[in-house]
Amino acid sequence: MSSFEEAIDDIIQKAGFENCQRIKLMEDASTRSYERLYKDNQTAILMKAPPGNENPPCPKDASVEERLDLGWNATSRLAGSRVEAFVALSNFLSKNGFSTPRIYASNVEEGVAVIEDLGLDLYAEVLKDKDVYKEQSLYKLAGELLAKLHNTEIPAELPAPNGVWPLLEFDALALTVNADLFVSWVPQFLGMAEYSQEVLAEWAQIRSDIIAKILKHPRKLTLRDYHAENMLYLNDREGMAKIGLLDFQDAVIGFRAWDFSMLLHDARRDVSKEAHEAAVKAYVATMRIVEEDLRNEIDLEGSINILRIIGIFARLIERDKKEKYRAFMPRMVGHLETVLKNPELHALKNWIDKYAPLKELGQINV
Repeated sequence: MSSFEEAIDDIIQKAGFENCQRIKLMEDASTRSYERLYKDNQTAILMKAPPGNENPPCPKDASVEERLDLGWNATSRLAGSRVEAFVALSNFLSKNGFSTPRIYASNVEEGVAVIEDLGLDLYAEVLKDKDVYKEQSLYKLAGELLAKLHNTEIPAELPAPNGVWPLLEFDALALTVNADLFVSWVPQFLGMAEYSQEVLAEWAQIRSDIIAKILKHPRKLTLRDYHAENMLYLNDREGMAKIGLLDFQDAVIGFRAWDFSMLLHDARRDVSKEAHEAAVKAYVATMRIVEEDLRNEIDLEGSINILRIIGIFARLIERDKKEKYRAFMPRMVGHLETVLKNPELHALKNWIDKYAPLKELGQINV
């Protein structure tokens, strides 16, 4: 038996789930995997995230050169699928009134943990009945949660099982590397030749101009994967605690509108106009900010986020042969079309019209 399997057996026992039934759960686009544990009418979740499955996260105070040498996580993600990050963020969020899974047992060296099972009522599942009023209510609550999160003081680092976990700033390098996924993978997806140096130079100027504006946006704690398939509706709880948060280990000191883009520019479900408005207006009312400022930030930050997601999906399809992601492309292209109506994104729209036509990108082989 490997040390990894021994660690799993050990924490399952420490969590009180020895001799349990183990059922694998559906995998996602990450390097993590999960199992649901059953014993004596109780359940828990086994999370498996071996550190060796990924490049290391970004060290605190690392230079650009050091980050480039370390690879993807250090340049673009900053964090990583680390159990210590999940434990640190879960404890921090829970102490501040948010619903996150309790940690029953963990082994950060091997990358395994047994955590609380918050149930099956994902936002995405609860809203399958397409009840607009229900959707409006749940997205209003999601907007209010972001307001509460953004009113929470952000420490520079959090206590973690193996020391501390830093909360790093999502900076120009990270934004650049994420946006550039679009030009790296979309040509392959469209069956085109790679972009010329002249075309890429034009892209770089446009992208850098947008990022320069984003870097002036208000800084807030950003969960990064705040959307309907990572949020649970916990009907037996009150207020903000009604939302169960599942995926937050990649949290950074990001921007006010980034999680709004994740929530509203959802790849997997259509968010109604009513729900979109409910989330935005609830946040604006709570934070007492200028609504048009937030909407502009959602467009600009959303443009980079959407380009990133389209690039990731193109990579998953072309490199990893994961065809299921092809079905999400038309929706993401629709989100991109929407934000590109912002006059501040006119140059980006013109570039995409010339070199990555959205009609082709959104309809190819779907």
